[in-house]
Amino acid sequence: MSHLALSLFPGIDLLGRGFEAEGFAVVRGPDPLFGGDIRSFHVPPGRFDGVIGGPPCPDFSKARRGSPPSGYGLEMIGEYIRLVEEAKPLWWLMENVPGVPDVKIPGYSHQRLDINSRELGSKQNRHRHFQFGHRQGHVISIPRLPKSVEWEPCCIASEGRRTRKRDWDQFCRLQGLSEGVDLGSLTLSARYRAVGNGVPVYMAQALARAILNAKSPSEVRICGCGCGREISGRAQYAVPACRKRMQRRRDAVNQIALCD
Repeated sequence: MSHLALSLFPGIDLLGRGFEAEGFAVVRGPDPLFGGDIRSFHVPPGRFDGVIGGPPCPDFSKARRGSPPSGYGLEMIGEYIRLVEEAKPLWWLMENVPGVPDVKIPGYSHQRLDINSRELGSKQNRHRHFQFGHRQGHVISIPRLPKSVEWEPCCIASEGRRTRKRDWDQFCRLQGLSEGVDLGSLTLSARYRAVGNGVPVYMAQALARAILNAKSPSEVRICGCGCGREISGRAQYAVPACRKRMQRRRDAVNQIALCD
């Protein structure tokens, strides 16, 4: 690989920063934050090794609190798929919330995995969801650490509107920025939103390393719950929590079947 990646829906691109820290060259697509519109964006085929990005997630988030989805989330996922199909990369990585539907692109394998920042050595209790596809069927695995005992609440986009918000530099550090990033003319609330919407840089680095070391399914077995941990022997799941997660999913499917 030439390690050239296209970053879609970048915002201030903490995801891309993490990939750059692991040796990737990142080209950033248009973003509404800077007046861009992905719907008029096109890319030439075969130029990029990978495509990364996180389409807007509010339609799939629990934070909607019962309000109906707008349809914008599915539209933007459609744009992400369109650009992957145009770019024809070796692999793609999409970030979103756990409630997002499966994104399966013809010609690529499909893998879902969830990561908590505390499993990567951070104090931030931030749960992120990713989907990965590879043209040769390769899979990625993410080494995990025991969750930190001391932890901080998740950095969210709306924190800047709170009266009792964390210090700007502390907020940035929890997102993997060693120093408070300079965002020019953005208001303080908009700065918090831009950083809070991003994938923590250290999490992006872990994913970039995993992609650089992606393996054929014949070389490695991945936990059945989709967490991205490697398993060995006759095990189906990496840790007891994985088995419980799968049971909850089965119960949810059964409940839907009963309702139908």
